[in-house]
Amino acid sequence: MIIRDKFYINGEWVEPVGEGTLEVVDASTEEVMGTVPAGAAEDANRAVEAAAAAFETWGMTTPKERQGYLQKLYTAMAARQDELGKIMAGEVGMPAGMSKAIQAGLPLQGVANFIKILDTYEFSDKLGNSEIIKEPVGVVACITPWNYPLHQIMAKLCPALAAGCTVVVKPSEVAPLTAFTLAEMVEEADFPPGVVNVITGLGPVVGEAMASHPLVDMVSFTGSTRAGKRVSELASHTVKRVVVELGGKSASVILDDADLEDAVRGTVNDCYFNSGQTCAAHTRMLVPEAQYERAAKKAVEVAESLTIGQSQDPKAKLGPVITKAQQERVRSYIDKGIEEGADLLCGGSEQPEDLPTGFFIKPTVFGKVTQDMTIAQEEIFGPVLSILTYKDEEDAIRIANDTVYGLSSGVWSSDMDHAKKVARRLRSGNVIINGGGFNMMAPFGGYKQSGNGREHGPYALDDYLEVKSLQM
Repeated sequence: MIIRDKFYINGEWVEPVGEGTLEVVDASTEEVMGTVPAGAAEDANRAVEAAAAAFETWGMTTPKERQGYLQKLYTAMAARQDELGKIMAGEVGMPAGMSKAIQAGLPLQGVANFIKILDTYEFSDKLGNSEIIKEPVGVVACITPWNYPLHQIMAKLCPALAAGCTVVVKPSEVAPLTAFTLAEMVEEADFPPGVVNVITGLGPVVGEAMASHPLVDMVSFTGSTRAGKRVSELASHTVKRVVVELGGKSASVILDDADLEDAVRGTVNDCYFNSGQTCAAHTRMLVPEAQYERAAKKAVEVAESLTIGQSQDPKAKLGPVITKAQQERVRSYIDKGIEEGADLLCGGSEQPEDLPTGFFIKPTVFGKVTQDMTIAQEEIFGPVLSILTYKDEEDAIRIANDTVYGLSSGVWSSDMDHAKKVARRLRSGNVIINGGGFNMMAPFGGYKQSGNGREHGPYALDDYLEVKSLQM
């Protein structure tokens, strides 16, 4: 049991104003694995005021000085990879080996990237008789989700600190424990008081207080599109900068010249990664009508080859979803798919017989899905794949773009030029061609209702900077 009963504000561990606590439940065992404070609006106010006071000095530091602090944070985080991976395996349910590599490893890579970026990033430039200066935007409220708890924090914290901003972090109340470990590492790295502050609480209480606070200059939010709209609404009253990374309903377009088996295998694995709890997951697989039967058979074969198990099971390739509420939500979508006439090819909404405990969902594949079905339009956030067919390439592009989202897409083809031509017509911020690997230096973000702004690499740093021109 991990008990956290204090917030990290202004370089100190302080008693919360809020009196309640929030339980953190192990997704595999359904047992309480920790508790954190349920903060109040006054806790958010204290943290924001500390960040605002610290910005007066931190905002004037040099890139070299900030790089030094990030290097110390990297050292502290590298020493605790096992611990971080273990905590998030419990919170999220990702198999332990994968959790260390992904849930703990990606945040560490994020810190390393921004240490490197600060070596070459230009914070000033000359343009005619003007000097153009990039300055930190100020106090940043970072409100983060539960599916990649520490990774999503670091995707905001690293560029904010590299830019010279100060930060208040509010992790998801569902998976908040590593945020406190992060605060310990910030303390170990000897960041000045108030530069990084960590509080917890419910979104409608603490999150909304942060988003609407007059001393917050920017909100960086990752979560559902519904919640992102609320954050944007609250932030608009003080004309804050808002960066939001929201939902997705991504299409994997398998062209008729693709290696079908590789493409199907790659799409299914992408869809089910982290038990389908990835905003950019390719949950719609688009195949030529003539190749539907082969594609459906292969998708079922891949889905049924994945071993489901608790996070500590070394054989597990697929863990549970994160909460009982999420399990019920995914089940309702599966039932809706059946009700609306899709073919359930494997999986289903029943609890796996050999796993009576834990928030497990069988890897599920639906065939003969049409674009008007709920499971083709709404983000499910679970291991559920929908297979749709298309008549020709124009039809495939139309279907792929026919949602309110635009976060990610996939294209599969044996001809790279052909794939790139199709990729340019897809209305999404990221297109993965033939299963190309994740690049944490490349910008990540979406079109349409998948959000605005970008995370990772130098493009993320731009979002945390104001631009000033000096005329001489």
